[in-house]
This record gives sequence, C-alpha cells and structure tokens, in this order.
Amino acid sequence: MAALTEGDRPWCAGAVVTAGRGGRTLVEAAAGWAVRYARYDPETDRGVELPPAERVPARLGTVFDLASLTKLFTAVVAVRCVQDGALDLDGRVAAYAPEFHAAGAHRITVRQLLTHTSGLRPELPLYDCPDRAARWEAIRAEEPRRAPGTERRYSDLNLLVLQGVLEKITGHPLDRLVHDLVTGPLGMRDTCFRPPPALYPRIAATEDQRRPWAKVDRGMLRGRVHDENAHALGGVAGHAGLFATAGDLARLCRALLGGGAYRGVRILRPESVDLLLAAPGLGFEVDQPWFMGELAGRGAAGHTGFTGTALVIDRATDAYLVLLANTVHPRRRPGDSAPRAAAATALARLVRDG
Repeated sequence: MAALTEGDRPWCAGAVVTAGRGGRTLVEAAAGWAVRYARYDPETDRGVELPPAERVPARLGTVFDLASLTKLFTAVVAVRCVQDGALDLDGRVAAYAPEFHAAGAHRITVRQLLTHTSGLRPELPLYDCPDRAARWEAIRAEEPRRAPGTERRYSDLNLLVLQGVLEKITGHPLDRLVHDLVTGPLGMRDTCFRPPPALYPRIAATEDQRRPWAKVDRGMLRGRVHDENAHALGGVAGHAGLFATAGDLARLCRALLGGGAYRGVRILRPESVDLLLAAPGLGFEVDQPWFMGELAGRGAAGHTGFTGTALVIDRATDAYLVLLANTVHPRRRPGDSAPRAAAATALARLVRDG
C-alpha cells in the first residue's frame, strides 16, 4: 500500500483498500494522504505540497469521489425496477421516456444502455452548454454513432439516458432512488451525491482543475464532484457523482455476493443479481484482467473510476476487493491500472492459498 503513495510521482496521494471473503474481512488498510497538495504548478509539473501540519492522512473512514463506480448504483436501481415490473430490459427508451427522441428514433433499448451497445459516443461537452436545460436537451438529441446493438462502446451517455428513464418511470430523482433502494437499506451512511459540508473534513481531495489539462476552471476540488459533466448537471448523474468509503462499498459487495441480501436486508432477488453480474454484465464489467488481475477468468465482475477507484466481486471464490484512491490529486495523469490489477491478483492468491 505505501508503495502506491510514495516517491516523486506516486500513483496516488492516498489510498484505502478493503477485501474480504464471505462475511470475513481479510484486509483493511490506508496509506498516504487524503489531502497532500495545495495546488498544481504547471511550470514545475509538480504539486505544491501543503505544510505537514495541514495535510490530511488517508484513513479507513476517508470518503472518496467514486467517479464511474456510480454507474454500478444506477445499474442496481435499474435492475431493481426490472425486478419490480416497472422496466423491461428489452423495452425501448422511447416507451418510457419519449422526450429522449434520438434514442427513440433509433430504437435504443434499456439493455443496450446497460451493456454499452447503444452506439452512443463516449461523452458530450455538457459543461460548455449554457444551462441545465440545454445540457439535458443535448443528451436527448444525441444520435448514436454506430447502429445500436452491433458493437460495444463504453459511454457515459448510456447511463445518463438511463437516468432519465429511471426518473421518468419512478417520478423520483436518481439520488433519492439510490438512497431508498440501495444505500439506505444497506446502511451505507457515508455514500451520497453532493456530500454535505459536515462530511468535507473526511473527503479526499481530487484535482486542481484548470485548463488546459482539465475541461473547466474550478480550482482544487474537495467535496465537489470531479467529473465535469456530472458537475454541470448539478452533481447527480447516472455515470458519476457518488462519494463513499471503502467500508460502505464492502457492504454492497457482500450484498451482491449474498444473492442480494446483507444482514437480513434484501435489495435484490438472486436472479436479479445474476442479471447484473453474469456475462456480459449489466453496468458491471466482467472478466477484465487489466484491472481484475488474476481474479479475472471465472466470471469476476466490477468496475473502475477515473479518480482512481476500483471494485471487483468474484462469486467463484466468494471474495471482493475495494480500492479507493485519489490518483488525480493534484492533477490528472494518463491512466495506469497496474496497481488495481496487482491488488486484485494479491487477493486472488490470498484466497487460493487459503
């Protein structure tokens, strides 16, 4: 763990990892700093470090910006709606939310959104739109770049369109759906969109967000969502925006490993968990060695996040891994998932060796 946070250019400023098997916690560790830098200096290409007394160490209870791990929660909500009969995976977006007229014209389905086979491009510059209404209209008008159902192309837009569908059929905003159907029942008390100020002292900093390396000028971020599009949409988005601790995410992992129940509370039926986790996965990635290491190969499912996060669930061994880090503090760098894969491989070997 310490190796991830040390050196002239560490992989991350701070990290927390938790891993377990069944009801047992095998590893819990924290290293480095939740807040290390005051700003980024482009002239030296270095972070300007805070005085030691002002730095904040990473602890087991540190709250991280989950970035694209948010997609997993949107997927769980969607499958819960399928389970409850409010949504059909093969139903067309237009049947539920006709205002998404481009998706309707191309007959995009809910399943295609969850499997990234809708043909939509990866993202839109929503942060350049003049207001929230214009941002959502840009999403509703976005045409697929490939014929839906013909190939997989990872896209944040899939989860944004799905957010629109879920909010339309339930009459509730996504943050309430996530709380009422997932985080609330599981007791994930530190998991939320738009963290309240009382939580800020425990939140890991992310980026000194400035052009040209970032897409907008916002300064050093702490407690505000890193993803520019999620920020432009008010901090609640289907693809990004959630904050959480590693311990909270372990509860979700244990619920999914438990067939949808944790400590007597059920959020999904076992067949609904199968929909999420079985190949090709709904919202979840399946058997991806680039971040799952040696856990991949027998149906492991999970996801990563741009800020340095990862979650892996391996039903074959009844094991899970959560790695949260702030790799974008003080600024974003080209992605490197080798430490995520190494952590997953370490867990795979630990479980294999008993």
